[in-house]
Formats: sequence, C-alpha cells, structure tokens
Amino acid sequence: MIPAIYRLAVGPTTIDRIVAVNIIGTKTAVLLVIIGTIFGRVDMFVDFALAYALLNFIGSLAAARYLHKTPPAGGQVGENE
Repeated sequence: MIPAIYRLAVGPTTIDRIVAVNIIGTKTAVLLVIIGTIFGRVDMFVDFALAYALLNFIGSLAAARYLHKTPPAGGQVGENE
C-alpha cells in the first residue's frame, strides 16, 4: 500500500496517479471481503465490495477517457455542418 500512496503523491504523470488510485480501490475491495469473512457476513460485504469495485472501474474509465481527449463521435474537431 505504501508504494501506491507514494505513486499517488509523487506521480510523475497523471496516468501513474490514476493507476495508483485504481490499485488502492482494488485493495479496498479485497479488504471488504476479508472483513466480511471475519465478521461472518460475507454476503453483505461482497455486495459492498462489488459495488465499490464497479465504481472504481467506472471512475478509471471516465478519467482515462477525459485524459485521452477524444474528438466527438462522427466527425472531426472544427468541422462545419
């Protein structure tokens, strides 16, 4: 966890920071499942872990798409219709 936090703080690029946040989110989801086994409520904690992992994945996709800066679908940037 310490290397991921270091990579999140230092960088050097934005992609490194996104990957670090994704690693921390994945470890958190695994930690939720482990906590569920400790408390004997795996069914509840697995639901939480799946929801958290899905939000983590969607957030990573949104950040990657935002940073990629794709042109609008169906045309080029600056095209007049």
